[in-house]
Amino acid sequence: MSEPISALQGKFAPGEVTIREDGLQGMITLRGDLSGKSLRSVCKAVTGQPMPKQGTVSIDGGKGICWMSPDELLLLVPYADVGSAIKAIDKALKGKHYLAENVSDARALIRVEGTFAHEVIAKLAPVDLHPVTFQPDDFRRTRLGQVAAAFWMRDEDTFQVICFRSVAAYAFDLLAVSAKAGRVGHFPGA
Repeated sequence: MSEPISALQGKFAPGEVTIREDGLQGMITLRGDLSGKSLRSVCKAVTGQPMPKQGTVSIDGGKGICWMSPDELLLLVPYADVGSAIKAIDKALKGKHYLAENVSDARALIRVEGTFAHEVIAKLAPVDLHPVTFQPDDFRRTRLGQVAAAFWMRDEDTFQVICFRSVAAYAFDLLAVSAKAGRVGHFPGA
């Protein structure tokens, strides 16, 4: 069996805002009744995190829950733990209407980190990213340029971006060009 390889194999673009691939991350798309007690319970058991509110993420380290839509979550677990996490979900939700699918190898995770990370993302996404409006743990499913993406804010200077593996190089280069172009000054004091 071959070893897993991340989409960008550790690609890194240094600068005042650095862009870097974060490597392999376990990701599980989970669709179902998000208000269901058994679904909420297994999400907590698998990730150690509470259910996020709409438009947010609950995350600590490499484990978390991203709110994707009214009936969809993205669970983040260590890459090696995806199989056991799906088994736990299948057991907990047996007989219920749900979908749990390993999407780890179909996605890429990119980190955008630096003093004007807000602006790097804001130049590319149709989202209000003013620091007063978009705060740590806020999550959006949108696009960067012309490709589907989702992102959340880890802290005031760090964003995590998830995109399809097939467009990871494009998304990375788009973010790197946006960072290299520098600060626009649209968010004074940010």
